[in-house]
Amino acid sequence: MKYIKRNTLLYKTEVEYGDYTLNHVQGCAHGCKYPCYAMQMAKRFGKVKTYEDWCNPKLVENALEILDKEIPKLKNKIKSVHLCFTTDPFMYEYDEVSDMSIKIIRKLNDNGIKCSVLTKGILPIELAELSNKNEYGITLVSLSEEFRNEFEPKTANFHDRIQALQELHDAGCYTWVSIEPYPTPNIIEQDLNEILDAVRFVDKIIFGRMHYNKLITQYNGYKEFFNKCANRVIEFCKDNGTAYHIKNGTITK
Repeated sequence: MKYIKRNTLLYKTEVEYGDYTLNHVQGCAHGCKYPCYAMQMAKRFGKVKTYEDWCNPKLVENALEILDKEIPKLKNKIKSVHLCFTTDPFMYEYDEVSDMSIKIIRKLNDNGIKCSVLTKGILPIELAELSNKNEYGITLVSLSEEFRNEFEPKTANFHDRIQALQELHDAGCYTWVSIEPYPTPNIIEQDLNEILDAVRFVDKIIFGRMHYNKLITQYNGYKEFFNKCANRVIEFCKDNGTAYHIKNGTITK
């Protein structure tokens, strides 16, 4: 794995996962083809030139040293830190990334800062040993391995993601699922209820439509489709006492 150094790490964000975030890896090996929003932004700002560059991640080797400097300055302002906004903290089959992520979470927790985590990889059971205020989540937009192989080719399979999340939930951790970016039926025919049933145990569900893909707007009635799906998620969560959040722009008139 390649390494880089940075001068800063923590930054304020407006996303619902946390008021601050950090990205201790540049790039992501998962090769998602939705397309990848994070790669588009990195290319726009000149951090990478090609998708191939993006899919060869670089670990920020001085991440812990940066946090030692930033945490004292920011700890009284931070409510929670999200890992990660433009990469994956438990990148599948990248043990060095996972090890660094656990060290980062532990350091933040030791300073009284809770963390939220989102991954398409495998959440390690060791996370259950950290703060019980942390929130651990997976992305799950389908149960079809054929779909995953096409759109998320280097990610962990859906069954293993769910199983790891279930184990953390059973260990007493707060768990959540991001059903985003959810595709239209012209991309894959599937039953949203089956996905919801597979993650019935979680504490929170976030749902959002797929963007940046021309196939979405080519589907006749795509706005009505996403409205219907979002309302089904809301209904499911209310029936099961599950917290939920519908991403902006998913429900439209």
